Amino acid sequence: MLKNLSALLAGLIFGLGLTISQMVNPTKVLGFLDLLGNWDPSLAFVMGGGLVVTFIGYRLVLRRPKPIADLKFQIPQKKEIDTKLATGAVLFGIGWGLVGLCPGPAIAALTIGGTPALIFLAAMIGGMVLFEAYQRFMPGQR
Repeated sequence: MLKNLSALLAGLIFGLGLTISQMVNPTKVLGFLDLLGNWDPSLAFVMGGGLVVTFIGYRLVLRRPKPIADLKFQIPQKKEIDTKLATGAVLFGIGWGLVGLCPGPAIAALTIGGTPALIFLAAMIGGMVLFEAYQRFMPGQR
């Protein structure tokens, strides 16, 4: 129960932060990504703030023997960059650059309404369904 409540609270804080920082506003995000045009550097401060909090937070939390709401820390063990990771990162970046939304901000954007977020989420879910169907027919690809 505590694990679920802490996940809910973390998600709400994350969504609130995305909304306050305007990461849910595709125009703002695209302005940040437009390095050769009318560049808006304000989101660099949002990302920098996130990096600082993460850097400090990990060092403090990982000093504990275990998390408060779980039996052990869930830290990815895989360290190498493979083709699947690189392909996923490229596709994520292309999608973010074309639309100005990524999954977290798109879900948070649902709270303020807007057709672009709904269309993005429908397309994202459609892509996930297609990927799962592909994986079923190509089991060695997982």
